[in-house]
Amino acid sequence: MIHFYQTQDNCVREVETPSPGCWISVIDPTAQEVQSLIETYGLDSGFVRSSLDEEESSRIEREDNQTLIIVDTAVSEIQTEETILFFTVPLGIIITQDYVFTISLRDNRILRDMSDGIVKGVQTRMKTRFVMQLLLRITAIYLQDLKQIDKTSQVMEQKLSGAMKNQELVQMLELEKSLVYFSTSLKANEVTIEKLLRGRTIKLYDEDQDLLEDVLIEVRQAIEMSNIYSGIISSMVEAFGSVISNNMNFVMWRLTVVTIIMSIPTMVFSFYGMNTPDLPHPTTPFAFAVSAIPTIIAAVLMLKNNKYK
Repeated sequence: MIHFYQTQDNCVREVETPSPGCWISVIDPTAQEVQSLIETYGLDSGFVRSSLDEEESSRIEREDNQTLIIVDTAVSEIQTEETILFFTVPLGIIITQDYVFTISLRDNRILRDMSDGIVKGVQTRMKTRFVMQLLLRITAIYLQDLKQIDKTSQVMEQKLSGAMKNQELVQMLELEKSLVYFSTSLKANEVTIEKLLRGRTIKLYDEDQDLLEDVLIEVRQAIEMSNIYSGIISSMVEAFGSVISNNMNFVMWRLTVVTIIMSIPTMVFSFYGMNTPDLPHPTTPFAFAVSAIPTIIAAVLMLKNNKYK
């Protein structure tokens, strides 16, 4: 899909046809749309294909009058009812003389926030400023997802004491994997932003440079947060494993106690069932008393033993 946006009356509005100063948003394009981008707008075919490559790493490249900036963006996905996975996908930003293109394989919150007017002060005709605001929003989404990961880990921590299933452990492993994705992508984005800050690839005005410095600060903060959360969750995963093992051991102990207690009346009644004439009082409730008394004594002694609690 290809959509055209332009700032009108200080608001970002979708327009039918592009004009100089437009932002052109390309999401999961078809082969015909890709060919149209190359032929109609003269985009470099390598830039377009790199933007649609899921394995493409964050980088910046310039060719003729076009500048390609690829950054990794944060994406969340609900795998099951209680399992959330966070990962990253590349977003290609191509700056030409007349337009700014954003090319992505999937729709994401950053593009929706920019097109819906959630990001204030967006001017599509100011291409460099628009790109800086886009990068700032990308970093803000990383920080939001990192806080969400922290909240999710706290919920899992509350379930830690009674954990006996693998569901909580699977969620923690998914969060740990997500933080690895985030940390790797943020470090690559940091290198790209540092290259932009040098001003050799695209011309930066004073306000643009201040905005880009804010982006770099936010990226470094996100990297620090991801490292801290990763260490915490790694410790929690180890704790989860130990707690689940201890809880299973406690369950096995209870089953063992029940087995031992039930074995006493089984032994007594098995003796009386062997048709042996020398057993005392074979026709009275004596056998019930013989089995009940030691069973109760054994149950009280084992359940009162503190080392099994």
